Amino acid sequence: MGSKVVTSCAIFVASFIFTVVSGQESAVLYDAETFHKEVSTNPHFVMFFAPWCGHCKRLSPTWEDLATKYKDDASIKIARVDCTVETALCAQHEVTGYPTLKFLNGKADDAGVKYRGPRDLASLETWLKEQLDGGTPAEEPSEKKEEEKKAEQPQVPEAEKQVVNELTIDTFKSFVEKGSHFVKFYAPWCGHCKRLAPTWDELGKVLEYDQSVQISKIDCTAHKPLCQEHEVKGYPTLLWIEDGKVVEKYSGQRTLEALKEYVDKQKGGSMEEGKSSTEEGATDVVPILTQETFAQVVKDGVTLIKFFAPWCGHCKRLAPTWEELGKKFIGKEGIRIAKVDCTASDSKSLCDSFEVDGFPTILLFRNGEKISEYEGNRDLSDLTSYLMKHVRDEL
Repeated sequence: MGSKVVTSCAIFVASFIFTVVSGQESAVLYDAETFHKEVSTNPHFVMFFAPWCGHCKRLSPTWEDLATKYKDDASIKIARVDCTVETALCAQHEVTGYPTLKFLNGKADDAGVKYRGPRDLASLETWLKEQLDGGTPAEEPSEKKEEEKKAEQPQVPEAEKQVVNELTIDTFKSFVEKGSHFVKFYAPWCGHCKRLAPTWDELGKVLEYDQSVQISKIDCTAHKPLCQEHEVKGYPTLLWIEDGKVVEKYSGQRTLEALKEYVDKQKGGSMEEGKSSTEEGATDVVPILTQETFAQVVKDGVTLIKFFAPWCGHCKRLAPTWEELGKKFIGKEGIRIAKVDCTASDSKSLCDSFEVDGFPTILLFRNGEKISEYEGNRDLSDLTSYLMKHVRDEL
């Protein structure tokens, strides 16, 4: 996550949506086909992004300004690639965080140069001109260079240097609707909140450049209805939120070490080399369905299916529980537990047809028809209760 305050997030999102809907955006949006065709014939500066990414939303207006400025310049094109859609293309360009900005020189075999500087318009333009001129120019005397650098650097308001997102009732929903979020609900007068404040800020600093999680806070004295909606009954309340849904209330120690360990656990970061204790597909207890086998398996009875991605931390943590669920119902007539790998070429269209836009997604089918999406706790007991309720309805 990055340094930001999100009180103006809605403005940025609105600006981003307007340009997309109106079709007037100067930064062209490429799919894989147009990308390969265009970047091999002309130099490009490309933003690889994800729609839910807070950094991307903040950069969007600046990126559009840059694209507008160079719209009629035949020597460079400013473009965008949505990595939630063009996953293979982004993997090819080693995109591991959002946004990733790359200059490509217009040659078919060019791997590109990543931009790693400040994301203000002046800095982006200065670096872009250097690339168009053939790369970083010869070093100038350090004293002169340092003075010019200071003169070019925009003055950042003190509030923008915060590393914990300050959410409001207006920005909360749009900000947390995608991705992983750890949110502190607090009251300024609360003693426990005051003691936690420096630790929470330190957590934000530690995870400042981690694109997979956002650390935020919201003042419940200023945004009482939102806190009531989330059943906040004491301060501070720390909630883990996934794709807009509260997954868990944190009840551990409020030390930096404990909080970091919790975030790592929620992200699936403690899994060695990205593997879970039960590797997906390592056993035959729960079958992996494909486009070809799906209809046959779900056509009769009740089937509970996990749509997953192998790289997904939450999927990895759910894997052993899902195997246990499969063992529990193995051989039971009219009940099936299955899973679908949404990254597999023979399953991607299947996941798209059921509008799977987050992992894991758990859907229940009865006699071939999708009945509902499971949104409860992902423990064996709750999953079993949910499944049995629908089995009883079937009977």
